[in-house]
Amino acid sequence: MIIEKPHSKRSHFERCLQRLEQDVLRMGTLVEESFRLSHQSLFARNLDAIKKINTLDKQIDLYYRQIENDCTLFMTLHSPVAQDIRILSAFMQLVRDLERIGDYAQDLSEMALQLFSYTPHECMTEIEEMSTHAQIMLAESLVGLAELDVTSGERVKRLDDTVDDGYDRVYAKLARQKNITGPIEPILVLVLVIRSLERMADHATNIAQRVSYIITGHRA
Repeated sequence: MIIEKPHSKRSHFERCLQRLEQDVLRMGTLVEESFRLSHQSLFARNLDAIKKINTLDKQIDLYYRQIENDCTLFMTLHSPVAQDIRILSAFMQLVRDLERIGDYAQDLSEMALQLFSYTPHECMTEIEEMSTHAQIMLAESLVGLAELDVTSGERVKRLDDTVDDGYDRVYAKLARQKNITGPIEPILVLVLVIRSLERMADHATNIAQRVSYIITGHRA
């Protein structure tokens, strides 16, 4: 039987953490793709994108469960120090945010199907801008994790304010619309769309804050 030296155990644990981070980033890539496809389904009316999202969602859920299990296992078996626990707990929270963004992307694709038979609403350009900004926020937060860049959180926060402003503006237009001659369904669906985009932006902000916590040890 070979008894590992403390340094050897530490090196092994650090390699496990690196593999775990790579899995988080792979999951993030899948979520980014799902978000991109939901954007296409909504604004380019791409029905093929909807089928791809359903496949991606299954892969995202698998990564989510695997990473959560790995984090729990590492905490149980490897006697991590305080810094390691901080990283593992941040990873567990971070993948929950990623999983929720993936769920919202799937929801958006279903809303795109509901809107497909209607003429595009005049607010679609502003809603598309919200979606674009939220996607940039997700990308920035994941780059921050990959590069351990604490400044990415500041950029994400500024974009989150932009998405919030867009939500308030579009919601006001939809809520105050008068003399509606056709069905009210598309307006109701669009309210759900902008709410989903606003929540996706919030989760991207959470990810950036968790990255900052990993790097600095201080909660935003």
